[in-house]
Amino acid sequence: MRIVIFVHPDFSNSQSMPRYARMLADGMRKHQHDVEIWTAKKFFYRIPSPKILKKWLGYIDQFILFPIEVKMKMSKYPFQTLFVFADQALGPWMNLVANRPFVVHCHDFMAQRSALGEMAENPVKPFGRLYQKLIRKGYRRGKYFISVSKKTKDDLHRFLKTSPEISKVVYNGLNQNFHPGNVNEVREKLSEYLNFSLHDGYILHVGGNEFYKNRKGVIKIYNAWRDISNKTIPLIMIGPPPCEELVFLRDNSKYTNSIHFLINLSDEYLRLFYQGAFIFLFPSLDEGFGWPIAEALASGCPVVTTDKAPMTEVGGENCYYIPRMPSEDTLTESWAKYSAGILNDLAELKLEKRKLLIANGIENARRFDAKNALNKIESIYRKVYQINQL
Repeated sequence: MRIVIFVHPDFSNSQSMPRYARMLADGMRKHQHDVEIWTAKKFFYRIPSPKILKKWLGYIDQFILFPIEVKMKMSKYPFQTLFVFADQALGPWMNLVANRPFVVHCHDFMAQRSALGEMAENPVKPFGRLYQKLIRKGYRRGKYFISVSKKTKDDLHRFLKTSPEISKVVYNGLNQNFHPGNVNEVREKLSEYLNFSLHDGYILHVGGNEFYKNRKGVIKIYNAWRDISNKTIPLIMIGPPPCEELVFLRDNSKYTNSIHFLINLSDEYLRLFYQGAFIFLFPSLDEGFGWPIAEALASGCPVVTTDKAPMTEVGGENCYYIPRMPSEDTLTESWAKYSAGILNDLAELKLEKRKLLIANGIENARRFDAKNALNKIESIYRKVYQINQL
């Protein structure tokens, strides 16, 4: 097949989406397909300018210059070409291939839901609501969809006006070799790396500053857990530089010296931190899939996460679950205390039961195999391709 994949431009500040698009492109090439990647190039965006203006210059590149480029290219591509959008958020570009067969990959609909006032933690301004409306108008042109979770598929169908011809769930495949390690050796190496002791383990969180990652909830639970636990192990938070609110929470914690932010970590050390963790704490408000849950389970790390899909889809019966953090600030303290109790239940789990939980988690994580995911995606691509050859 000849496949053209639309992806976010490299100036869109997205990390997971370019990674997903590369996985698609590399995977289809290994399956002997002719693959091209199309995206907006930097032109106006390269002009030195303040941050607020930079965003608008990027919009010119994406929604004025790039559509012109696509229209010029289209006449050279036969109808048999299969177009693929690596993310449903590329909806404004979908009208460019509206008369051609195209597949839409769907990851999460949090921005869509936020624009409709469904997520109190993320109010959206008028322009943002208009932008999300354009995205929705775009993907509603589609007939063929692949979602990364059942939760994402359910949201998609709620937003579509008509039932799609094809709508399948293909869980993400882990794109690194996450696996268990020798815990004592790993903790020894990480203690040397950080220059303080991790020999007794640590609570781990991996995630960005996006509102739904709920990094502040991590610190709140950790504080409440330390209040009731006889363990003094630190909290390690891996991700981008923390926002001001997160720094404030850390600095005003009774356990401030035990809370550590790690940034610019290599993939090698990320895998090691998963392997050495005592517990992985992931109180996310929402997700499209929940990569870190699968990564932690595959690494032999027990997980505490939110009792909502898709976290429950990924974790299955192999995680400890806590309620979603309430949006009302007055309720967060009681939520943190309750969640700390669940965390402590896992922390005090007898060794044999802990070993069984870890073994079952590793087995569960085998569902998220990259080769298997790519095979399923290719099968759907072929079906769409065949439908449109008739």
